[in-house]
Formats: sequence, structure tokens, C-alpha cells
Amino acid sequence: MEKIKNYINGELVAPIAGNYIDNYNPSTGAIYSLIPDSDKDDVELATKAAKAAFPEWSKTPKETRARILQKLASLIEDNLDRLALAESKDNGKPLKLAKTVDIPRAAANFNFYATGILHYASQSHSMEGTAINYTLREPIGVCGCISPWNLPLYLFSWKIAPALAAGNTVVAKPSEVTPYTAYLLSELCIEAGLPKGVLNIVHGLGHKVGAAITEHVDIPVISFTGGTVTGKQIISTAGTMFKKLSLELGGKNPNIIFDDCDFDKALKTTVLSSFANQGQICLCGSRIFVQRGIYNKFRDAFVEKTKQLKVGNPLAEDSNLGAVVSKPHMEKVLSYIELAKEEGGTVLVGGHQVKLEGEFENGYYLAPTIIEGLSYNCRTNQEEIFGPVTTIMPFDTEEEVLMMANSTVYGLASTVWTQDITKAHNMAAKIHAGIVWINCWLLRDLRTPFGGVKSSGVGREGGFEALDFFTEPKNVCVKL
Repeated sequence: MEKIKNYINGELVAPIAGNYIDNYNPSTGAIYSLIPDSDKDDVELATKAAKAAFPEWSKTPKETRARILQKLASLIEDNLDRLALAESKDNGKPLKLAKTVDIPRAAANFNFYATGILHYASQSHSMEGTAINYTLREPIGVCGCISPWNLPLYLFSWKIAPALAAGNTVVAKPSEVTPYTAYLLSELCIEAGLPKGVLNIVHGLGHKVGAAITEHVDIPVISFTGGTVTGKQIISTAGTMFKKLSLELGGKNPNIIFDDCDFDKALKTTVLSSFANQGQICLCGSRIFVQRGIYNKFRDAFVEKTKQLKVGNPLAEDSNLGAVVSKPHMEKVLSYIELAKEEGGTVLVGGHQVKLEGEFENGYYLAPTIIEGLSYNCRTNQEEIFGPVTTIMPFDTEEEVLMMANSTVYGLASTVWTQDITKAHNMAAKIHAGIVWINCWLLRDLRTPFGGVKSSGVGREGGFEALDFFTEPKNVCVKL
């Protein structure tokens, strides 16, 4: 049984206490490796290494930092097949998704910030011949980066890349549910020549490793992606320590389809935005609102398209959905389907576990599910399920759908389908969300700010906003 190792001070090392956690393959339900059950002692060792490396790394010319990060990006690209297979095995997602989205995006993240730091500029302000002010952007120190299980390497690199590019050092914790590609990244960091201590990866449970990172006095910056409940816990700890926080949390995203939409495009994309990665993307549209004029037509076509999706072996080319990430998560999603029935909902398609044969018979598979007949403000429509489950509801007016769309505590993303440009701009202005896609979904420009409002998070990631977050501004005033 392979034992994953921590990456501390440039070396792959076992956890200090020698304890491990089972790592499951969701597609088979079998244990296939062991994860370090690290604790505060491992975090302390990693933090000391990061703190010691910071002075030299922060003074390293940005061109040198960029070359190392670009080398790392190239190594990710060179190891596409190996990393994609590891991601599929660890997460349960279709291999073709990992090969076309997850791993290429991880490489793109490193490339983007490697080049972005070369063009990162500060401002100056002239006081009409009296003085000149200019702003310095300086790296902060040791950054704590905690990432989720749904897009493991993709989102892990999304945090690490800007932190390192800006001249910080990092103590990072990948999800204990999907640790393997972060472990492989450790090997690539050594190959890329990343200096010792600049990046440290500590595996383990959230209440041990994540909490130790959040509480550590020598880690003044925390970037976290995950659940809103955990986000609240981080705020309660790190907030009182006056740490700089970026929290990308949950979503309950509305997909609003007007009767003047491009029907075929809206239908095709809605199937994707509902069930991609088994619905385990914080940007998935889990609440579908369809204007009454096309409601029956759209609902019936959506159900028919969903019935055609194949749930199967993640390594098979014809599988549209693989396994959900774990048995507890599968049970959680199934419990919400039962809740929806109790709340008066009708399951139009799906609503059950899928049993495969052979080596996959104990895997965690769920049928893509559509539920009709629920009120907009019931628990099923207000709480994040994070699985292949969507609800569908009719609406009549813009005002009505805006009220329903904005009714949750979340405000991460949204999608609007209409050919009326005035209506599109009006909806975009009034939807309470950090992202509004018009006639598309998951079309991402890495230069744009990413994040949500309300309980969906604090701050923004992406673009130069991330470099702003991982640096502190210093105003310098020179009297003329």
C-alpha cells in the first residue's frame, strides 16, 4: 500500500507521529493508498521552513520566480496523462474531464501568474508639484492555502501560484479526500528546482492540519476554498488574530431561462452546468428557473437529455458521469433527495444510487436527478447539495425570478439565457452574485475577479486581485 508523503523544506517526508488515513478510490470503494494523518507538529515544521525561506524568496528577482513557475507549468503539461489518471482515481471524475479541464487548468494557473507578476504594476499620484506618492506592493510572508476536493489540483494551484509569484512562501493543505495530485505536484516542484521551504504541503484532516494552519501566529494570510460552515470557523479564529482572509465558499446558483432564449444552446449547456463533475462544482446551476411560455417544452427536453447521460467507469470514454467523491457525500446527496420528496417534490428522472458491475460494484455512483414541484424557499432550494441534483421551476416575470434567484444566503454565480440585450444587462445588474454568465456557463477568463457575495465568500481570487491579496500596499510620499 503506497504511503503519500508530506513535502516540507524541499523533501518528501513521513508525518512526524507516523499515523496515516485510508485513501479511497470512489469508483470502486476500495482503499488504494494511505494519507499522512499530520498534526500541529508537522504544520510547525512546515511553517519554520517557509519562514526561513521567505527572506531569500521574497528578494529573488521576479523574472527568476517566473522561470521556476513556468518550468513547473511545463512539467504539469508533460505529465498530463499521469496527473489526469491520478485525479480521476482520487476524485471519481471521468478521466476525459481531468485531461481536458483539471490538469490543463492547473498548468494554466502557474503560467498565468508566472507571466502576470512580470506585468504587475503599482500606482503613483502627483500632488500638483507639492509631492509625489507611489505605492509599493510587498509580499507578506508565510501564506496558508487550504483547498477543496472537487477540483483538487486545479484549485490547489489557483491559490499557490499567485502566492508564490508575489514572493510569498506557502504552507498548503490539500483536501484529505483527494490528496494524490498534490503529492505528485510535490515531486514536480523538486524537479522544477523550487527552492527548499518555498512551498510546503502538509496532508491531513481539517480539524488537525487546517486548524493548525489557521491558528498559527506565523501565518498571517489564509486563503480557503470549501464549505460555508468551515469558513465561519476560520473567520472566528483568524479574524480575531487580524489575519488577511480570502474565503471562497458555497453556492446555490440560479440558471434563469427566458422564453426568448436560444433553446437548443440553453438546453445543451444546462445539462452540462447541472451535472458536470457529478454536480460537484461550486458554479453548477442547481436551481433552474424557466419562463412559463417554454416551461413544459424545456422540462421535457431536459429530462430526455438527462436520461441519455451515462453513469459509469470514470476511465471509460463514453461515461458522462463518474462516481461522487466519497460514501458519506453520496449518503448526504441521497438524504437531500429524500428531503425533496418530503417537501412535495416529484423526481422526474434519477433520484437513486447506480450500481455498476464487477470491480465497480461498490463505487459511489448516483443517477443525475431532476426534481419538480418544490417551492423556491424550501430547504432543498435553499441549502447547498453539491451533487448531481437540480430542481426546476416555472416563472412569469423578471421581478418574480429575481426574487426567487436572490432568495438564498448564497451569491456565487448565475446564468441568464435571453436574446434581449436590455433584459440581459438588467438581470446582470440585479442578480446578487459575484459572477453572471449571459448565454454561456463556465466561460472563464483568468484575468477576471472570481468570488461571491453574502455567504458565498469574502474577497476575490483570480487576475491581479489575487496578486493584490497576496501583497500589502505601502504608500510612499516624497515631498518635492
